[in-house]
Amino acid sequence: MLVLGRKLGEYVIIDENIKVEVIKSEKGDLRLAIDAPREVEIVRGEIWENK
Repeated sequence: MLVLGRKLGEYVIIDENIKVEVIKSEKGDLRLAIDAPREVEIVRGEIWENK
């Protein structure tokens, strides 16, 4: 597992076609924007764990 620190407006690129950007960062609250091709499935962790 890779652990990164990112600030508001910063992002990471995964496999050249998925962008994950921090769009809100406040104490106890973090919002991410994920830009990925439609064929990439994105599932929240709590949903994934209940499969």
